[in-house]
Amino acid sequence: MISIRKYLEDGFPPADPQPDQSRNRRAVADPLSLSVEAYRSALAEMGRSSVDACAATGPELERGLLAAADTLASGFTADALASAAARVRTQLQSWGRGTARHYRQKAAEVRGMLLVMAHTAESVGQRDHRCAEQMRAVTAQLQQIASFDDITAMRSSIVKSAADLKGSVDRMVAEGKAVLDDLQTRVVTFQEKLEEAEQTAASDALTRLRSRLCVEGQLEQRIAATTPFCVAILDIDGFKHVNDTHGHVVGDELLRQFAAELRAACRSSDIVGRWGGDEFIVLLDCGIAQATAQMDRVAKWVCGNYVVDGIAGSLKLAVAASTGLAEYTSPETLKQLLDRADAAMYRRKPAPRVAGGKS
Repeated sequence: MISIRKYLEDGFPPADPQPDQSRNRRAVADPLSLSVEAYRSALAEMGRSSVDACAATGPELERGLLAAADTLASGFTADALASAAARVRTQLQSWGRGTARHYRQKAAEVRGMLLVMAHTAESVGQRDHRCAEQMRAVTAQLQQIASFDDITAMRSSIVKSAADLKGSVDRMVAEGKAVLDDLQTRVVTFQEKLEEAEQTAASDALTRLRSRLCVEGQLEQRIAATTPFCVAILDIDGFKHVNDTHGHVVGDELLRQFAAELRAACRSSDIVGRWGGDEFIVLLDCGIAQATAQMDRVAKWVCGNYVVDGIAGSLKLAVAASTGLAEYTSPETLKQLLDRADAAMYRRKPAPRVAGGKS
């Protein structure tokens, strides 16, 4: 980043007086353009990785890094690069602090659960100790009764011992119930927190579809089971133009609406997730022929006009999406399968054009 900025501030090298100076200048400029594109790609990958690292705090960083990358898309200067670098640095620092707080909170919850279990074990031990003492006292009384010669005294002692024994048993049952009730209440609370955390990790924060990490887990399970399945990757055509023209708030709302339509169009057995940015993924437990028919139907359903609220009022956006489909073939890896689906999607991408505008 520093070298690129310095390059821009110093300006291009002096023009070569030779006739091919324009060709030389393009050769000098191309590495700079490639470097900026590589930097933008790295920001996008950092955003996706942050979601994998922490599902609770990663989506916010991903959106921020994508926004920073977008500022360098249409053109770049030394000031633009410096501004983007400062923005990225601030976002990473904020994400680091937020993620550290998140994991400290989760660690505190686990520590609290362990302390509850330890306290419960201690309470049970104390109860058992008291009950043992009471039982020993009753046993001593019974042994004393055995030495009595007087039937009346023996009867009186037996009645008292029976009452003491019943009282000990009743206290043991009551104390045990209280301990178990308290433990059950605390366990339910921790279970709710755990389910909430699992739901957060399994869901995309913006669209509420399955998260990338969750879908990857489902894919790995099917590969291990060697069951037939297909993967479809959908990419909204011209989505960058929507963000550039109408802003990220409109872009986010369009993603939410598209995700809802995608979920509604898929079968209940299909696993639907957000893969990252404007890419979505569908896992279908069937062969390629059935998956092709299903995704053709889905594509017709999700493509069309969407109405999104913008700063100046409602916007009617014409949305199209490209779909790539691949069937798993053993013994390929998860990456190889996804690469094939991604390549199939890009083959169906239309030529660059202005998309996503009002219709």
